[in-house]
Amino acid sequence: MDRKPVHVAMFSGGAASAYVAYQMVQAHGKENCILFFTNTLWEDEDNYRFMEEVADYIGIEITERIDGRTPEEVFYDYKFLGNSRLAKCSEELKVYQTVTFLEELRDNDNLEPILYFGIGPHESHRADNLREFYSHRPIEPIETRFPMIETFREDIDAKGIIQNEWGIKLPRMYELGFSHANCGGRCVRGGFGHYAQLYKVWPNRYKEQEEMEENFRKHFEKNVSILKKDGKPYTLKEYRERMDREGIEKFLNEPDDTVPCVCSFS
Repeated sequence: MDRKPVHVAMFSGGAASAYVAYQMVQAHGKENCILFFTNTLWEDEDNYRFMEEVADYIGIEITERIDGRTPEEVFYDYKFLGNSRLAKCSEELKVYQTVTFLEELRDNDNLEPILYFGIGPHESHRADNLREFYSHRPIEPIETRFPMIETFREDIDAKGIIQNEWGIKLPRMYELGFSHANCGGRCVRGGFGHYAQLYKVWPNRYKEQEEMEENFRKHFEKNVSILKKDGKPYTLKEYRERMDREGIEKFLNEPDDTVPCVCSFS
């Protein structure tokens, strides 16, 4: 039996994904669309405010999936501390939840999901990775669409449209200078510049992450860390002490070559 298509916007609090979700609903109707969010339980509280306001504006409710564990609990379950190269938290709390949900749409509702991502032209390598992933990971391939790359001809100012036309304030992490809002700034895929920004803006949140790392190292008696320097572990404690000694400003513009996971702003 042929499945009826359903259009699913992957939504995580980014301006581009909000704009793409709005355009998707305009094109296909609310009754044929889903606004989908996977919650890591570490999100910044202002992301929730933004997402609810966007959902109200678009006119459909958020469909949320929660594994129930935090990223820290995933690290303990796997005895592996997430870092910029491998983040089981993203895989377990977001990717697995998403694939399971999509298979349920097929099996339980006889719907064929089409996924929409708010990834822009400057991130086309991420689009290629997602296309590849969704063509192999689910039981059957799933179509992926990237309207910011494929559909809209000019460069869309999604942030300006949301603030000025929709009247919705962007998530505070934008104005606080973060390049993405993964896990409220505690993203293990953030690099040196990201963690310097976190220490500057929310020193207590940085210290929570530092404590999490120290506790993991002690618990498993492993010399591991989120950051790496010269190919070796470099703890958040060491990094904080260095920033305190040398002044935080010189570290804020450290280029991060890390790739934010599926929940990133785009």
